[in-house]
Order: sequence, then C-alpha cells, then structure tokens
Amino acid sequence: MFWMTVSSNTQFRITVIHPLIVRVTHWINAVAVFCMLFSGWAIYNASPFFPFVFPKWATLGGWLGGALAWHFAAMWLFALNGLAYVLYGLFARHFARSFLPLSPRAFWRDAADAVRLRLAHRIGEYNAVQRVAYLVAFLLGLLLVASGLALWKPVQLQGLAALFGGYEWARRVHFLAMSGLVGFILLHLALVILVPHTLVAMVTGRARIPVDPVETRS
Repeated sequence: MFWMTVSSNTQFRITVIHPLIVRVTHWINAVAVFCMLFSGWAIYNASPFFPFVFPKWATLGGWLGGALAWHFAAMWLFALNGLAYVLYGLFARHFARSFLPLSPRAFWRDAADAVRLRLAHRIGEYNAVQRVAYLVAFLLGLLLVASGLALWKPVQLQGLAALFGGYEWARRVHFLAMSGLVGFILLHLALVILVPHTLVAMVTGRARIPVDPVETRS
C-alpha cells in the first residue's frame, strides 16, 4: 500500500480490501446465479404452479431440455465455487473478520440509521445490516442447493425430499428461496448504484481508505 494526499488535511492509503480469491469466487458466483435464475425460470414456465409465467427474454435454454442442461451445469459451478469460498472463509478467518461480531442490538441500530439515511459507509467494512443480509443470502443458497438436490433426485434422495414435504412442496420451497435471493440481488445492485466505487473495489481489490490522523503521526 502507499499514501496519497488529496488535500492539505486529508490523506488516503490504497489498500487491498478484497483478496483475489474473494473477487474470483464473487464473479464466478454472479455468473452461476444468473444462469441458474434464467434457466430456472424457463423450467418453471414448462410447468407453472402460480398463475403467471416469466417472459421468454428472461429465460435461458430455449426449451425444457436445454434449460435443464444450463441449470444443472450452473448448479455444479455454484456449489463447487461456494464450497471453495466457504473453505477459504473458515480457514483464512475471512468470515470472522468480515461478518463478526453481529448482534440484534447492532442490527437494529444500523437499520434505524439506514432508514434515516444516516448510516455511515466505510468501504471494506460491513455494517450490521449488510452482515445480516449476507447471512440470509448464504442460508438461501444452502436452501436452494438442498431443495434443488431433492428435485433432481427425488427417489434416490427421498429422505431429503420428505424434509420439504415431498416433490411438489420442494418445488415451492425452491421457488421461494430463489425469490428471496433475487430480492437480495436487487438490494445489492441498488447499493452498488448508490456507492459505485464498491464495484471498482470488487474488480481491482483495492480502495482508497481515509487515514486516521493518529496513524499518520505514528
């Protein structure tokens, strides 16, 4: 890292806030999720259980067989990439550094500040609301994989399918988990639009961090 002075009173340092493995798994995950979403909507359209279907431009695969092929390929990419990220997060203590500590009090405090548009943002650090959002997204990902496996192999994995109440209920759980993940993605994209330099940081891994005056004197 190095120091950069932008005014007579303010100094910044350029530092790595997203390691390479975090950036690589993030972008692989983005590709896998969007492929799963669009192909999944095509699969849903073949046998809808709600009174609507998705527009053809929002689907992937062209036909049911093609959509299934895309969906399964993206699912394995999602699962293996997620496993790599989880292993890194645990053994390199990425989860502990980025998402802990977390408490209900901190969440409600930051949520109240966010509603009043007073929530401070420091790039490279997650507030309590973001930490909860990422935790929910992680749990939704696990639910998607589990319900997806129950749909893929309902006979071989009948015990797993039974946990969801059978094949048809597993479909609905899968759809609702997907809907929750879409909500997270929309929120995530909205925050990127509001704070665009976070996108640059996820590409380069680096960001300008304000320097504590005490640190510059030490």
